[in-house]
Amino acid sequence: MKRALISVSDKRGAAEFAGSLAALGYEIVSTGGTLAAVREAGVAAKSVSDITGFPECLGGRVKTLHPMLHGGILAVRSSASHMDELVALGIGTIDIVAVNLYPFKETILRPGAPLAEAVENIDIGGPSMIRAAAKNYAGVAVVCDPDDYGAVIRELSEDGGISHRTRFRLAAKAFAYTAAYDALIADYLGKRADTPPFGGTLTLTYEKRQPLRYGENPHQSAAFYAETGAGAGTLAAAEFLHGKELSFNNISDLNGALALVREFAEPTAVAVKHGNPCGVGSAGTIRAAYLKAYAADTVSIFGGIIALNRPVDAATAAEIHKIFVEIVCAPDFSEDALAILRQKKNIRLLRLPGMSERPAGYDMRKVSGGLLVQEPDDADLDPSALAVVTRRAPTDSETADLRFAWKIVKHVRSNAIAIAKGGQSVGIGAGQVNRVWAAKQAVEHAAEFLGADALRGAALASDAFFPFPDSVEAAAAAGVSAIIHPGGSRNDQASIDVCDANGIAMVVTGIRHFKH
Repeated sequence: MKRALISVSDKRGAAEFAGSLAALGYEIVSTGGTLAAVREAGVAAKSVSDITGFPECLGGRVKTLHPMLHGGILAVRSSASHMDELVALGIGTIDIVAVNLYPFKETILRPGAPLAEAVENIDIGGPSMIRAAAKNYAGVAVVCDPDDYGAVIRELSEDGGISHRTRFRLAAKAFAYTAAYDALIADYLGKRADTPPFGGTLTLTYEKRQPLRYGENPHQSAAFYAETGAGAGTLAAAEFLHGKELSFNNISDLNGALALVREFAEPTAVAVKHGNPCGVGSAGTIRAAYLKAYAADTVSIFGGIIALNRPVDAATAAEIHKIFVEIVCAPDFSEDALAILRQKKNIRLLRLPGMSERPAGYDMRKVSGGLLVQEPDDADLDPSALAVVTRRAPTDSETADLRFAWKIVKHVRSNAIAIAKGGQSVGIGAGQVNRVWAAKQAVEHAAEFLGADALRGAALASDAFFPFPDSVEAAAAAGVSAIIHPGGSRNDQASIDVCDANGIAMVVTGIRHFKH
């Protein structure tokens, strides 16, 4: 008689699976709560203690770690010596192993769960059985996901056995399952251990959230994976309210929009297109903030991504409805706002409470053959560390504009220049191979959408120092009255001299915000 060992934490469908196997002639062996559930369903089953001849002990910590079980799982069916040894030792084979693990993830995701409870939910015997069965997939089928029960029963019923292809697939899935389980444990304990960051190994656990229609381009396949335990305010926690499915580029651009809008406490709207902000506005209301962001670049916002850090009301929705945008993401939407925006079939609406919270974790970028890992760029301006290097200090309003521009330039691809005035992005120069081109682009941007007068008295931020005074000269010619940059160039004095000659106030931060 063939035997199936069933011992599961997630008991969905386990009793039914056991019943189907029993009807196909399998002897069922089980443990603890699973055994009780199987027997309660009227399925005859043996306890593992009946097989091992040894009682469960230590409160259930030791029950399946026994040669009578592992021998039956690991024996190579095509090896005569293995099979003879089983006979000599009185060990029967186990042909199906249906096991899933203690709820470690569910435990640590529960707020306030103590360390001791998390450790108690680290499974020992379960991974051993799963790995043993997966290693011996040539003769054993391992099932760790209840969603696979139906396929296994269908093959047994229709074909009289489980195919090599299916057993191999289930084995690969099982090793991925135990690897993710161990990685989560390592990550959880590592964060609580007194160890320095960036140790010798990096363990990551991500779960597939959704397939994507394609990647950056239609010929690339793609999917969105969520970090296990990703908290409030992250993209993984967003609630999809309306529209067609998100694309790879949608999610990437939205991530950038969220990172920038988190910089602001006041009502703020951010528009992003192709990875760069194209309009940013802050005001007393979210509608006024959106109108500022829109006016900053009425062309690029078309088909863009909009993130707002306040709930969307009907008045704001009516303004957004006038143009085509791909996504609107906000902490909430009023019912009237949803009714207005849902008139467009394809617009995506995402509700994301807590979107102003900065997510924990590292910034990671895949490169060929490796992974670049760094702390996130969460550095903020320290007022006491700022240095005014020109004869004239900025006024209070200029200081506010400098800080506004500095927040924006942090999220613009390098080389980057951001010009701001009165709580609005005036001009943005992004991703240029030299800084003077970025400055000229930002100036031209401002003149095109807001007029040349918008640059009079505006504040300019540069993500890195000025290697030459040419960018400062371009800003001075346009009417910029205040500049903020990291400083540190050998030619800093040349830029300072241009500022002094034009009455511009210059502030040096001592930190830079490269974004490549």
